[in-house]
Amino acid sequence: MTGAALAWLLGVWPPPVWWRDHWPRETAMMREADRWNQGTVERANRPTFHPTALKDISPALQRMVIIAEDSRFWTHHGIDPAEVADALGLNNARGFWPVVREAWRHRDRLRGASTLTQQLAKNLYLSPSRSPLRKVKEAATALRLEAALSKDRILELYLNLAEWGPGIWGVDAASHAYFGVPPSRLTEEQAGELAATLPHPRSSNPIFRPDRMLTRRSLILARYHGVDVNIPPEEETDTVPVPTVLLPPAESLRIEVPSVVDSLEDSLTARRTDAQGKADSGGRDSLP
Repeated sequence: MTGAALAWLLGVWPPPVWWRDHWPRETAMMREADRWNQGTVERANRPTFHPTALKDISPALQRMVIIAEDSRFWTHHGIDPAEVADALGLNNARGFWPVVREAWRHRDRLRGASTLTQQLAKNLYLSPSRSPLRKVKEAATALRLEAALSKDRILELYLNLAEWGPGIWGVDAASHAYFGVPPSRLTEEQAGELAATLPHPRSSNPIFRPDRMLTRRSLILARYHGVDVNIPPEEETDTVPVPTVLLPPAESLRIEVPSVVDSLEDSLTARRTDAQGKADSGGRDSLP
């Protein structure tokens, strides 16, 4: 029984060391998305995956993703105990069973405590399930990824394999889709928008729900420029005041989608029109 449990816990293929110098043709999360979108435009026209070397990705984007998603990325070993304790409300819990009860009560908060390495483990091998057992396997896989790969390689894989919008996988596709430029040419404002997209890429990105996304972008930019602000979970962004900070003028939101994701045009038209209507009527009251 113990052997079977260990085999399940550690059984991922290919093993993490494989990713030192290989790229996946697709990930578990890509396959999961395809399974739920069989026969749709998204499945039939998912852009070909083109990996981008870390040196060719805007340093501003690299830094902002770490600021927004995993501020202790360079110092933890795959799991951030402080973030887990904070997310689960365990700071004041005393004793084994109180800790277990609090962990169970607040298990839905674990998404916010996931490190970049845990998110990479999920993208490569697992499913979007929120079950406690799946989170245990995610944590074990993250530890193995950290043991096998350098931090730079983990960040490189993460940026190339993350979902940045409906059917938009990887930083190259996202940079071209939203801004028409390669990842190396992203401005600070564009990098901030992409970093702000990561928590919920299908519902809050440079096309969908731009008010919430741009408020989060402003917090990320403020932190990037040295302002001591808290970047909350994405669902709490609406109630967080955006600090006044001198930043370069933000480029206006690019609504059109270039050819890399032209196949999404019909399905996005209604939401883009709604977003533009809000902008024309002065509805973006959360902009800095």
